Amino acid sequence: MRSKKLIPFEVIQKAVAGEPEAVDAVLRYYTAHIKYLSMYKGHINDDTQDRLKAKLVEAILKFRFDR
Repeated sequence: MRSKKLIPFEVIQKAVAGEPEAVDAVLRYYTAHIKYLSMYKGHINDDTQDRLKAKLVEAILKFRFDR
């Protein structure tokens, strides 16, 4: 069971609209998971971490609610 609260829908709507504070809130929510996925031999790979963050931002901005 997850101990974190979900991201509020309003924040997601604002992030999809491109509001920087909302996008940052989504990135902060996923920071721990991104760090986990960036681990290689016990160390965080900064290039991988940056690439994952960029892909997340790209996916946020491409997301559409009307599908």
